[in-house]
Amino acid sequence: MKKNPSQRGFTLIEIMVVLVILGLLIAIVAPNIIGRGDEARVTAAEAQMRSISNALDLYRLDNSHYPSTQQGLEALVSKPSGSPEPRNWNPDGYMKSVPADPWGSDYQYVSPGTEGPYDLYSFGSDGQEGGDGDAADISVWQVRD
Repeated sequence: MKKNPSQRGFTLIEIMVVLVILGLLIAIVAPNIIGRGDEARVTAAEAQMRSISNALDLYRLDNSHYPSTQQGLEALVSKPSGSPEPRNWNPDGYMKSVPADPWGSDYQYVSPGTEGPYDLYSFGSDGQEGGDGDAADISVWQVRD
């Protein structure tokens, strides 16, 4: 049996060179990708807070006030009871559901707020007040400015 020169395979050296090149590329690119998860979660929290803030503004336009602290963010999903009573609450609601922050905790809502008509914030990755980096608190007023 004669081998056809056009049917020759790769040599071990050629395969090793390709593997070394791939290894170098992974070693260069991987550190830039790994560690971006925390940054992505902060960005997701900021986007969610903008969405919640827009829904709160629509609620206020319809009802002339923001939900109270007791009514909370659930007032954006289902008609709240208590004071102040929403007179023109949208029967379709203002959001389908109130999301949890990217770390799985509830967003904090206080009305009236200390920084604006309401305070909306996430405690960040550590779930506790204060912190640095991705553990820092994220306020809607930092995001909207």
